[in-house]
Amino acid sequence: MHTHTHLSIILKILVLLSCTTYAVAADNLISSRRFAANIILPQTRAFSVDSGRAVEITAVNVGVVILEQVATTTMDISLSNPFARRLEAELILPVPDGAVVRGFTFEGTASEPTAQILPKDEARKTYDSIVAKVRDPALLEFIGYNLVRSSVFPVDANGTQKVRLKYEHLLHSEGNRVDYFLPRSESLNYRVPWQISVRIKSKTPISTVYSPSHELSTVKKSERIVSVRTTDDAQTEPGPFLLSYLLQQNGMSASLLAYPDGEEAGGYFLLFAGPPAKPPQEQNGPAIKREVTLVFDRSGSMNGDKLDQVRQAALQIIAGLEEGEAFNIITYNEAVEFFAKSPVFKNKETVHAARQYMEHINARGGTNIHDALVEALRQKPVEGTLPIVLFLTDGLPTIGITSEIGIRNVAIKANPHRRRVFTFGVGLDVNTPLLSSIATETRATATFVLPKEDVEIKVSQVFKCLSGPVLADPELDFLGENGKPVPGLVSDIIPNKLPDLFQGDQLVLLGRYVKDDPITFTLTGNYLGNQRTFRFTFDFDNATTKNAFVPRLWASRKIALLVDAIRQSGADISRIHFQAPTRNRPDPRMRELVEEIVRLSTRFGILTEYTAFLAREGTDLSSRDQVLIEASSNFMHRAISTRSGLGSLNQEMNHAFQMRQSGSNYRNDYWDANMNRVSITNVQQINDAAFYRRGSRWVDSRLLDQEQSVEPEQVVRFGSDAFRSLAHQLSVHGRQGTISLRGDILTVIDGKTVLIANP
Repeated sequence: MHTHTHLSIILKILVLLSCTTYAVAADNLISSRRFAANIILPQTRAFSVDSGRAVEITAVNVGVVILEQVATTTMDISLSNPFARRLEAELILPVPDGAVVRGFTFEGTASEPTAQILPKDEARKTYDSIVAKVRDPALLEFIGYNLVRSSVFPVDANGTQKVRLKYEHLLHSEGNRVDYFLPRSESLNYRVPWQISVRIKSKTPISTVYSPSHELSTVKKSERIVSVRTTDDAQTEPGPFLLSYLLQQNGMSASLLAYPDGEEAGGYFLLFAGPPAKPPQEQNGPAIKREVTLVFDRSGSMNGDKLDQVRQAALQIIAGLEEGEAFNIITYNEAVEFFAKSPVFKNKETVHAARQYMEHINARGGTNIHDALVEALRQKPVEGTLPIVLFLTDGLPTIGITSEIGIRNVAIKANPHRRRVFTFGVGLDVNTPLLSSIATETRATATFVLPKEDVEIKVSQVFKCLSGPVLADPELDFLGENGKPVPGLVSDIIPNKLPDLFQGDQLVLLGRYVKDDPITFTLTGNYLGNQRTFRFTFDFDNATTKNAFVPRLWASRKIALLVDAIRQSGADISRIHFQAPTRNRPDPRMRELVEEIVRLSTRFGILTEYTAFLAREGTDLSSRDQVLIEASSNFMHRAISTRSGLGSLNQEMNHAFQMRQSGSNYRNDYWDANMNRVSITNVQQINDAAFYRRGSRWVDSRLLDQEQSVEPEQVVRFGSDAFRSLAHQLSVHGRQGTISLRGDILTVIDGKTVLIANP
């Protein structure tokens, strides 16, 4: 047993003793007194109990320090009173089991600040009492949690107030994974900015940190100290803040999160893995050395700043290579030219020669992408290296073979040395599906440089992520309880072709498991220069509906794969028979793809630019053929027919986000054809369900195809005994949020159609 496990047990005992002591010492009347005029619940909003004048929450700053699985959370809540008289307020805060209040303060002078943990039974009564007073179902999202209730504090007229609460609790751990959870509303109406920072300190090295809820910026201070914070874009993203970190094992570390299907055996899983916190350093540079071929377009359109930026990017990349690593430079217009006949090792002489070569390059002529790609891929690589190509173009192919299929097939069929081709499209006159497919087929990524963006910065950012290869050519297999491969254990694995892992990378793999039996995942590849296999055995006993993000992330990536299949089919548009479903002899392959995209989009509430119409108020989702006709038209005119220009670039950016998506996107944000940011607000993802607004009513996605005719088997009215009972019943499985929306809700509960009559 690890040392941190012993420590966790001791800390848990101390926390429980401390909680008991605190409860005895605290003001026992705090939970039974009348509510203040304003109840501040930072996770959702402020509620006015009797005056109609509500204090506003303007910002929340959260600082978390995790030391050997004990988390200390400090919340600074900024409040504003827009009214001309002083208001009284109190804080209500849902917290995890075992939490202990360590401090409560506010600005100004008043009675001695106090805050008390209310256990679940008392918290439940408090929630029920508040809901009855303010007649707002939004509070229901947090039923089932323990509750902190503070003493009353003032917010001066037309003034501000800052409140600080600090609490501690022991984090849940499973194997080598430690989880932190901060409850917050999933409502799309919630737009209070939250700045969240977490500092993790551990005696065991930390392999990787992952959040399925919010985008993080991560800084590794050392092997055992990691700091993360939510990015600026994530500060107004709704939903609970979830964070997991893996403690390092021998080599690769991995853990699994699962969601049970509910209707049958099996369900969905998310496997995330990370390399060692600090791979062992070799005396002669990295264990897996790189060979980098820089392939740059020098056609006439590259003249000026673009070519200057490419020169600087090339020289930076060569300078960034380690001892024992190799490089080559290929430039092309209508012809293809080489810096060297084959890749050369980096040294003073070759770096000097490369600088001179780049200085004498001029931009002129056309664009022969096909031949440049062929020459880059057929080079014999330096033995024992990971062969990488950085391929840049700013135009469409104009010379030689210009067929999209012909060029794409080079990456598929003419890459004998399995080179990774990282593509860069500069400007708007590039074929985005082509560059994307070349990268995808070779375990790489595509990057697009918008007009006025700096080419040098974009290329350098990608190359920076390719430092320190840890696991090359990874392959995944699945073994049954007998330790042998068993077909059918899992399905729909995304990504199907695993990427190479570099220092600081993490692997997020999604899929479906068919049975509830334990599965051994084997991850095999070139690990730091040696072939090695890692085995991870997981059972699904801890699968829970509270992991609702797992099927949603799987569905989002699955939709991206299906959309990409349609986009790539446009490479030879003459062969496409993309007819409307009501026409004769429709292309069955295309219809099958569109039907599955529409089904997944509707069920999980994950909409794209092609399916955004599903959320439109007038769309009759019970009319299956009409829905498929509109979706098919969108795919034909956008995904298939638009191959370059701004309208193609926006599709590629949306596709790249979805293919790599590892966190929530509640608002279904996407870039439209004019590169405007669009959000969909009448589809609400909450817990493990999706609801569509239809007039004043929210309809469960599982009932949309029959919403006009379905009759509820039960009507539950807000505030009734049946309503309170249902809320607490749902909270057991983490689904209480599904009845917290404002307005009537038509949903499915335990196989029964239920209408919730909310205010």
